[in-house]
Amino acid sequence: MKKIIQDISLILLGSLLFAIGISYFTIPNMLSEGGIIGITVIVHYLFEWSPGIVNLVLNASLLLVGLKFFDKRTIIYTLITIAASSGFLYITEEFGRQLTEDTLLAAIFAGLLVGAGIGLILRAGGTSGGTTILARLVNQLWGWSMGTVILVMDIIVVAGSAFIIGLDKAMYTLIVVYIGAKAIDFIVEGLDERVAVMIVSAEPDRILQTLTTKMSRGLTVLEGRGGYSGVQKDVLYIVISKHELAQVKNIIKGIDQSAYVTVHGVHEMAG
Repeated sequence: MKKIIQDISLILLGSLLFAIGISYFTIPNMLSEGGIIGITVIVHYLFEWSPGIVNLVLNASLLLVGLKFFDKRTIIYTLITIAASSGFLYITEEFGRQLTEDTLLAAIFAGLLVGAGIGLILRAGGTSGGTTILARLVNQLWGWSMGTVILVMDIIVVAGSAFIIGLDKAMYTLIVVYIGAKAIDFIVEGLDERVAVMIVSAEPDRILQTLTTKMSRGLTVLEGRGGYSGVQKDVLYIVISKHELAQVKNIIKGIDQSAYVTVHGVHEMAG
């Protein structure tokens, strides 16, 4: 229950940040977005329809189409996301105002807020609806990667918006989309970034014992052989968070200054 409350809290906070980015920076400065929210914004410019209501209708319709491709937990979290983001869009629409007339600043903050909001939603295990649902459908039907589908749809929406908001604003929108993507990556992966460390040393047992004792971390011992010397060597392998890297390096250096250490970024970890 504690985990569920935490997840829902992240979804609500992410939905609020998402709505603030759209209502206070994107729309007042005639910018756009990629995906379904981009279509929502363009519809607002054309017909002055409420972004909150349009976002709710579009995302709910797509979720109904893609129900069979999601598990129960993801469906529930996505429903919460759609309701919360649409509700916050509707509320902030009434209070939304232009906080800056500088289009570049607006693009930067729109990207940061929208990206951070979606990142929190994804980190909680939900989806942002819309584009994610379409990407999952295309992936299941034709085998395209979800990343490729999302990128293609964002480009199509942004390119189409140029006819409504003008070429200059469309180019600023590309900045919004790029910064948003980076913000999503940082929230989803950067807050808990992991690195893999491989250690080749003449003192593997001492390093293994010290790391295990001081850091309470398990290591994997791999059997290696020198390519030139042919000498059998134990290679130590450990995955740690990035902020622990300095401590690991200091421990190794204190035992064997000649140790050969390589550090690799870990893109994804399971198990």
